[in-house]
Amino acid sequence: MIGLLVIAFLLATFDVRSAGGGIGTTMREGAQTLFSPLQEAAAAVTRPVVGFIDAISDIASLREENEALRLENERLQSEVQAFESIRAERDFLRELNDLVAPGELPTVPAQVTSSGSSTLDLVRYINKGADDGISTGDAVINEQGLVGRIDLVFDQSARVRLIFDPNVTIAVRDEVTNQSGLLTGDNDTLILRVFTAQDPIREGSLIVTSGSRFPPGITVGTVAATAADDAGFGLDTEVISAVDPSRLNFVKVIVGYSPLDTASEEPELEEAPEEPDGTTTTSEAPSEETAPSSEEESP
Repeated sequence: MIGLLVIAFLLATFDVRSAGGGIGTTMREGAQTLFSPLQEAAAAVTRPVVGFIDAISDIASLREENEALRLENERLQSEVQAFESIRAERDFLRELNDLVAPGELPTVPAQVTSSGSSTLDLVRYINKGADDGISTGDAVINEQGLVGRIDLVFDQSARVRLIFDPNVTIAVRDEVTNQSGLLTGDNDTLILRVFTAQDPIREGSLIVTSGSRFPPGITVGTVAATAADDAGFGLDTEVISAVDPSRLNFVKVIVGYSPLDTASEEPELEEAPEEPDGTTTTSEAPSEETAPSSEEESP
């Protein structure tokens, strides 16, 4: 080791003193000439390996970046969907809030919380009940039309029987011909029957409630196919409901309606001109209690 160090020191000193000439320069140039091909060969061999290692590192980095971007994209899509849902619900509530029941009857807004225990149960449950003034038989509507009626009431919830139920019968009227009939649910369709049809019921005609158990003037649906009473036994046709039961969310319950309200209204009595003595008379006929009897008038 010491001998090699001494030789190296002497060679270095000799190379410096030779100032670019002599045996030192010759040996250095020869070594460069000898090992240059080997260096280039080694570089040619190691360069792809280094590039491959760098590529693997870049791929791992790109995968991490891609995964981060994917998660960010999913988060943004979730926020967009939530925003669209909130906006749709806002628009729906705005339309429902603008909905006025026929005759400006009082209503109670409610949200559909669940459906029946099976797909065959044509009922929905809402989050309002007797504590909110809802009672059995109240009509349920949304911005599209008639949904059904309340058939079971609890303190803070109630059950809605949809108009598709075969147990629900609705007195309806054709807006075009003004003919009245009965509409009955048939699980997934509505059947309209007009017993004394003078004119055909045309396809696309609007069908509304005519009164009775439901307030009059509520949209029910449109006629699916034209029908006429050819044999004198009435006519039957299907009606396309205006309400999609699979998309029920918010509804309004019409409270305080009774079909006897309008029937019990008495006409106002017209006041007669004032008599000279300051008294007034009306056109009301005397009642049985005040009218003279035939026996009193006879001699």
